[in-house]
Amino acid sequence: MPNNYFKFKQFTVHQDKCAMKVGADGVLLGAWASCEHAQTILDIGTGTGLIALMLAQRSNSSIDAIEIDADACKQAADNANKSPWKERINIINQSFQDFSKETNKNYDLIVSNPPYFQNSLVAPNPKRTDARHNSNLELEDIIMGSIKLLNENGKLNLILPYLEGNMFIVKAAEYNLFCVRQTKILPKPGAEPKRLLLEFMKTKKPLVEQEIIIELNKRHDYSDAYKNLTKDFYLAF
Repeated sequence: MPNNYFKFKQFTVHQDKCAMKVGADGVLLGAWASCEHAQTILDIGTGTGLIALMLAQRSNSSIDAIEIDADACKQAADNANKSPWKERINIINQSFQDFSKETNKNYDLIVSNPPYFQNSLVAPNPKRTDARHNSNLELEDIIMGSIKLLNENGKLNLILPYLEGNMFIVKAAEYNLFCVRQTKILPKPGAEPKRLLLEFMKTKKPLVEQEIIIELNKRHDYSDAYKNLTKDFYLAF
């Protein structure tokens, strides 16, 4: 059973009220996203608030974090309020579809670790289903909402499974949202990529491609690239 909390170097994430717990995908995106020069950030589907907290640590940005589940939203707000950056994180209990229609705000950066199990079996826990499946948030919703809410030079950053990530690249290009940075995540040397970290902009630019290997020759033997990316957060590094 997962712990009720996860401690990082500068903050703690409590997660007993959240269907989706702290995981490697969220940490990867929070450490990788292009937040350094962003003044305004939107986190879609914040869950525990993990990514919003990581981006607050890495920037001076004002961060809005959306979460559709009321219990998770309350816990994300509690996590934010106990952090050093509570003044800069605003947790919103609303669907992204409604928020994108109603807000007049624009953002320098939009991030999401979205639901992506499109065809797999629905989990018995409805909240876990909402968190893991795209029944309430289609990837096309993210594209359309991001186009509306991004500043002209704004960026959309996502983490997706390899297959879904490539599908997203094709679909986004149909709406003139172009992939400009891509990092393949490999579990070990020689393995097939399992995840894609993706960055999109409204302006087409040469694609910057990288890869990160998580573990080397044995379990917990982490690569230098992975440790360097996450060292500001994980206690072990």
